Amino acid sequence: MEALLVLTSLPDAASARALAGALVEARLAACASILAPCRSVYRWQEKLEDAEEVPLLIKTTAERYAALEAAIRARHPYELPEIVAVPIQHGLPDYLAWVAAETTEPITC
Repeated sequence: MEALLVLTSLPDAASARALAGALVEARLAACASILAPCRSVYRWQEKLEDAEEVPLLIKTTAERYAALEAAIRARHPYELPEIVAVPIQHGLPDYLAWVAAETTEPITC
């Protein structure tokens, strides 16, 4: 199963915590790491922006990516959120197996 590292940035720690919790709770992510605030400089609607943002590193699988992207879009406060997925080419096999197991939908009877 292909593992992915998905990046997004949020406007504050509270929204990052809320999104991280929702994604892990829904088993769309095995883990979401909330990083320290950073500065982002970008152009938006013909205006230069300089904003503090909180990066979120999300570990998931390619199989769960579409649902993860939909969940981020539904919960993200930005009109156009950053959602970038990078395939994990190498990693500790046991960790990658854990990512796969944690993002597998539970079997219901």
